[in-house]
Amino acid sequence: MSQYQAGVCNIGGAEVAKRKQLSYVGGLIFLLFLLIAVLQDFSLTETSVAFAPAILFSVGFIQSRRKFCLAYGLMGTFNFAKIGTLTRVEDRDSLKADRSTAISILLQALGLALLLTSIALALTAAL
Repeated sequence: MSQYQAGVCNIGGAEVAKRKQLSYVGGLIFLLFLLIAVLQDFSLTETSVAFAPAILFSVGFIQSRRKFCLAYGLMGTFNFAKIGTLTRVEDRDSLKADRSTAISILLQALGLALLLTSIALALTAAL
């Protein structure tokens, strides 16, 4: 999609690419942290820090797949121009749809990050 659609799409190509990068960085940090946690025999408390890179990965991944920025959705903005150029959403129904989608993405990202962290905890405990 190359244009704003309330509750469906609020970012264009450059913004999507930025979120893909976030997911790659978060995923890489998560995997490296997990490897270190297993090799260094981290405690469950120490391993729970894996949630931080897991949430970075999850938020970036879901936003890039959905072509929807949760922060822009909550703020009532969108961007299909160069990064940093925001346009305000004026329509009340569109704002409501965007905020609903943003909350949905946030909840999905939290769920995925918790799942990944649970896997890290299980691996650390088992090994």
